[in-house]
Amino acid sequence: MDATSLASRRAALDVLVACLDKGQPLDDALSRHQGFAGLDPRDRAFVRLLLATTLRRLGEIEEALAGLIERPLGGANAAGRQILRLGAAQLLFLGTPPHAAVDTSVRLAEDARLPHLKGLINAVLRRISRDGSALMGDRDPAHLNTPQWLWESWADAYGEAETRAIAAAHLIEAPLDLTPRSNADFWAGQLEAEKMPTGTLRRFGGGAITELPGFAEGAWWVQDAAATLPARLLGDIAGKSVADLCAAPGGKTMQLCAAGATVTAVDISARRMTRLGENLARAGLTAELVTADASKWAPGRTFDALLLDAPCSGTGTLRRHPDIAWLKDEEDVGRLTLTQDRLLMHATELLKPDGMLVYAVCSLQEDEGPARFKALLGRDKRLRRVPVEPVELPGLEAAITRDGDVRTLPSMWPDRGGLDGFFIGRAVRV
Repeated sequence: MDATSLASRRAALDVLVACLDKGQPLDDALSRHQGFAGLDPRDRAFVRLLLATTLRRLGEIEEALAGLIERPLGGANAAGRQILRLGAAQLLFLGTPPHAAVDTSVRLAEDARLPHLKGLINAVLRRISRDGSALMGDRDPAHLNTPQWLWESWADAYGEAETRAIAAAHLIEAPLDLTPRSNADFWAGQLEAEKMPTGTLRRFGGGAITELPGFAEGAWWVQDAAATLPARLLGDIAGKSVADLCAAPGGKTMQLCAAGATVTAVDISARRMTRLGENLARAGLTAELVTADASKWAPGRTFDALLLDAPCSGTGTLRRHPDIAWLKDEEDVGRLTLTQDRLLMHATELLKPDGMLVYAVCSLQEDEGPARFKALLGRDKRLRRVPVEPVELPGLEAAITRDGDVRTLPSMWPDRGGLDGFFIGRAVRV
């Protein structure tokens, strides 16, 4: 066992503790970890894979561990629980050699000042390495790895069969989706990517994003195929003024700029807006950047169109952010709906007559999507729903609801790697 392999697992343990024991989002915990950036690219990739696998398969891992540990590890021993989870993920799902997974886990316990747990960790992981298949048995991965409150809410909204398909899609690592600024066919060839029906370039190969052709000159940016749809549904916006509320990290802002709009991007996070500005500069695009609370922002003018991708639970993005399943709950959804209502009410006041509003959330929860949009239309009689037509969503016609809104699901495009779950509603101010 070399020092590098232990350092990568130590980083993974620190981040998992920050995420599951302290409630930090996985990406934030990774960015804040002082040692992670210092690892070489291969070790950083391993840390990400180990963490994503542990979180994606946490229900199964917990089920396997439950039969091997008499008393739960909590309090001062909480890090021991995360060490076991990381070790089990390596043995059950990553094919890590047993000696490497077990030995490094025991060393982690020592480093974490938990020497009294070394014997337990060694015994439990050796048992898993020997009897892993039997311990997993005939269990139901889709259901086990989905918190019950999510499963029940999806079953109510989509039915049991579709819920199972959604949960199964969350167990598969998402491909890399890229939005080209222009020349999609050319960049598809350069990136060895598949051009999807909606224009997204989907890449299944690995490699560092910053080293791919076209990154340095901003010829494309990372953006899930479903996340491109809200900006597309504004239609022809060339020469029009468009406000992009809650804009960071900026994929939709870049889409709007590339389509020829005069864009004002608004977000409450100064850090995320700095990143948005850097991405715009790399792509040679320009927009007015405003750091402000979008629900209170008073620009003193109105806009031809407005895109609101509202803060939400993010349950439609579990393919990419499996931590969300374990960090969010029903109370979070309830609090977020209040924020979404405030943003929608304010957004309508920023529209010119005949101006177009597109409301989107990357959530599978009905309360955050259709319910909020329906409430807005019932409350503001100046707004008229504009149904989405099949020709506007090539390859995703099934995502158009009976009301003419859009509901993408992770289970769609199953043979192409799926896509994030979004709700999108469109209205015009009359």
